This record gives sequence, structure tokens and C-alpha cells, in this order.
Amino acid sequence: MSGSDNDDLEKELLLAAVESDARACEVQRVSVIKKIENEMETDPEQEVNEAAPETVIKEPIVTTQSHETAPKKRKHDVIEEDCKKQTGYASVIETHYNKLEEKGLDERNKSRIVYMRNFHNWIKSMQINEYIVKIKDSKRHNVPIRVLDMCCGKGGDLLKWRKAGISHLICSDIAAVSLDQCKSRYETNKRNGSSYSIELIHADCTKVRLREKYADPSIKLDLVSCQFAFHYSFESLPQAECMIRNAAECLNPGGYFIGTIPDANELMSRRNKAGMNKFGNDVYKVSFECDTDRPPLFGARYNFHLDGVVHCPEFLVHFPTLTELAKKYGLKLVNKEKFYNTFERLKLEGRNLLSNMSSLETYPSDQSTVGTSPNDYTHAENFLKQNNEDRRMKIGTLSKSEWEVSSIYLSFAFEKVKNTWNVDGTPKFEF
Repeated sequence: MSGSDNDDLEKELLLAAVESDARACEVQRVSVIKKIENEMETDPEQEVNEAAPETVIKEPIVTTQSHETAPKKRKHDVIEEDCKKQTGYASVIETHYNKLEEKGLDERNKSRIVYMRNFHNWIKSMQINEYIVKIKDSKRHNVPIRVLDMCCGKGGDLLKWRKAGISHLICSDIAAVSLDQCKSRYETNKRNGSSYSIELIHADCTKVRLREKYADPSIKLDLVSCQFAFHYSFESLPQAECMIRNAAECLNPGGYFIGTIPDANELMSRRNKAGMNKFGNDVYKVSFECDTDRPPLFGARYNFHLDGVVHCPEFLVHFPTLTELAKKYGLKLVNKEKFYNTFERLKLEGRNLLSNMSSLETYPSDQSTVGTSPNDYTHAENFLKQNNEDRRMKIGTLSKSEWEVSSIYLSFAFEKVKNTWNVDGTPKFEF
């Protein structure tokens, strides 16, 4: 993408920033959608509007076990200034995650959604492993691998990075308490054999240029991961740009930006099916706080409650807009898939890990099941009736209530492309 293309895209997207602090107007939506529709083939599954089709939630998964002049402001300075002007919901989100208690393993295993959380950990493990393997295959043996974990939380992925064999990890998060817990986990893991180095950065990744806080601002990263958090950046255009820039600017060509987010199309479809702005079940609740007939591209807010884990505002991510913004920073979309499809694609390769991580609940169980709703295991019973020649057969599954949460999410992966330089010093990316 040339410098002029970047400028054109930026001008169009800036129109979308008007009142995009959760009150975006019709002008911004129409202008950006027209730009996107002109520049890329429209994927019906990516459209987020009043005509979003109703979707049928798939059955829960079942598996057998010179001249001086005034200095011109750089673009990244302008973006950061725009971000700092917006207070938004950052403090609400920060407070929420700072107040989350750190529970021990025994307490986590008592959670109503323990198997769903383990399943999500399996999804993350498989995604991280998939792209670490790609990176290692492209490098010489024993070349260091450097990773940025954006919105790392309490360090839930530290062991995944250890198993991936990385050399250096940068962890950043908006919540200082979470970072302290991440540091404590790292120290414990280090005593048990973790060999990679770490640096911790307390910052809002949607408003601060992380590179300026790195111990080595010239560092080249191989992988950037943002798990279950990128959607917070779509509160406004400047925040989304800042987040994407943080993901992209230090990535090596051939490096990857991976993550997981709620599927905006799925959320809108469920809203349409419910016929109201509130829906959910006994473990999750969604309540829209925006115009759901014509949702804005930025600031399309909904409140999300997940049993004992999340209770704060989130924002729809219009995926075609994300894809176009990513191009501006040299990121090419290489994969986007719902969790169900990830499971189907990787279940054989990750079968042992599924079992080791207790990612699926055994059914029928010798103990009480986590699901309490009458229909939570109807799918499992039907599967057993159709396939159970041996009546002692047991299967692995999620309760229907848990699966209704998991099936909201999708994973994504972008690759950093090579670039040359325009005469004005802007990058020209080789898509």
C-alpha cells in the first residue's frame, strides 16, 4: 500500500471518528463502509448491520475422549494525542480487572464455567503453537524468538510461552494489579525452569505507543498476541489505530499478530433472534447500549457479563474495518475462524492436550455435572444414542450453556508483510 493510499484511507477513516466515543453518527458509518466496499470484496459473514442473518448455533462439541522549520508532527504522535483526549471507558475496564480476585486452582476448578475456560485455553495453546511453528520453520536453528503479549492480564499464558521455547517476552496490560500477579507467576515459573526473559509494561495499549516504553525500542518481534481483549480498542478510531500500530510496528516481516475476539456478526444475529437488546443464559448476559438498527463502526457498546470472570463494557469489532486498518500498518489477514472451526481443524492434532487440560467435561459423569439447565446435555445424550454400541462409552463435551458462550468467539491471524520506502519516508507495503 503506497503512502497516497494510506492517506486516502486515513482521510476516509477519520470521517468515521466523528463522535465515535460511543456516540458515532450515521455519517461515519456510511462513509467508511463505502470505502471498504469499494476496496475489498464484501464477505457476508463480516457485515454488521440491521440485516445480519439469524445464525443457528452449532451443537456443542462432542468428542470421544537543512532549512530549519517547525518540526512536523509524526503520524504516531497525532494518533497518541487523539487517544489521550478521550477518557472513554478505560478507567471502568481497568478498575474491573484490578478488582478481579486471584483464585487458586482449587477454586477455579469449582467454577460453573471451568470446562469452557479450559477449552478457551486449549484454543489459545493451539493457536500459539501453530504460529510459533511457522516462525521457527522460517528461522535458523536457535535464533531468538521475541514476543509481545498485549493485554496479558494475570499472565495466564506464561506457561504457553515457556512451552513455545521463546527467548524474550514483553507483557503489557492496563491493570497494574494484574501485572503484579503476572510478575509473581513469572517468578514462580522461573524457579521451576522458565528460561525466557521478561519485561512488564503498565499501559493502556489503546492509547499509548508501547515502543517508547520498551527496554530496547529497536527490538524486532516475531509474534504479537492479544487474547480476548482487542475488542476494547474499538471504542474509537484513534484507539483502534493505536492498538494496531502497537501490534505491527515492531513486527519482523513474516511475523504474526494473533488473537481472539467476540464475533460482532454473531452478537448482532443473536440480538436479532432475541428481538431485543438483551439476551444470554445462566452463565452469560449481553445488553446492548448502542443503536442496534444502525450500529456505529466504533463505539458500538454492549455490556458483557460472564459468570465470575467479566462484567464490563465491550465494543463490536467490524471486521472489514479491522482488516483495512491492519493493511495501513502492513498486516495481511491470513486466518479468521470461529472457535468451532478451530476445534474441528485441530482436534486430532490437539487430542492429547484436550485431555491433559481437562478442556471437555466427561459425560456421563460419575460426579455431578457443571451444567444445571434442563437441556445442557441433550446434545450429548443424542450423540450417545446414535453412536453408543457400548453402553459404558463416555464422551467429552461442553454444557450447552458454556457452548453458547464459546461459539460467540473467533480467532484471527495477520502476517506482517515486507515493505520498501516511498520518497516521503512512508512505507510501501508489498501486499
